[in-house]
Amino acid sequence: MKLDNLCAGLPLELCSQLETESQVVKIKLERRKLGKVVTVVEGIDSKAFDLKKLASYLKSKLAAGGTFKNGRIEIQGDHRVKIKKILIEEFGFNPNNIVFIEEGTEG
Repeated sequence: MKLDNLCAGLPLELCSQLETESQVVKIKLERRKLGKVVTVVEGIDSKAFDLKKLASYLKSKLAAGGTFKNGRIEIQGDHRVKIKKILIEEFGFNPNNIVFIEEGTEG
C-alpha cells in the first residue's frame, strides 16, 4: 500500500501525522530466566519509523539495555509507563491507541 494512495491528496506532513496517531502500539512485560523483566513494544509501523533508531533512543532515554529484533523493541526492566509517555509526548502517538497487554502467566 503506497502512502500516496493512503493520503488521498492530503499534504504529506498531515498524512504522516494521521498515520502515527492511528497506529495501535502494544506494550507488555515478559519474564525471562532468573526472574528478569523485559518491556516489549510492538505494533509500531517500520515504514513510518526507524525502529532500530527508536530502540536506541529509548534505551538512552531510560538508561537501560535493550534490543530491536523481529519487529519489536525490547528494553530491560519495567518501563511501560515511561515508554508510553515518551511515545505520546515526543512522537505524537495517540494515547488511546497505546495499550498495555497483561500476561496471564503470573503466579
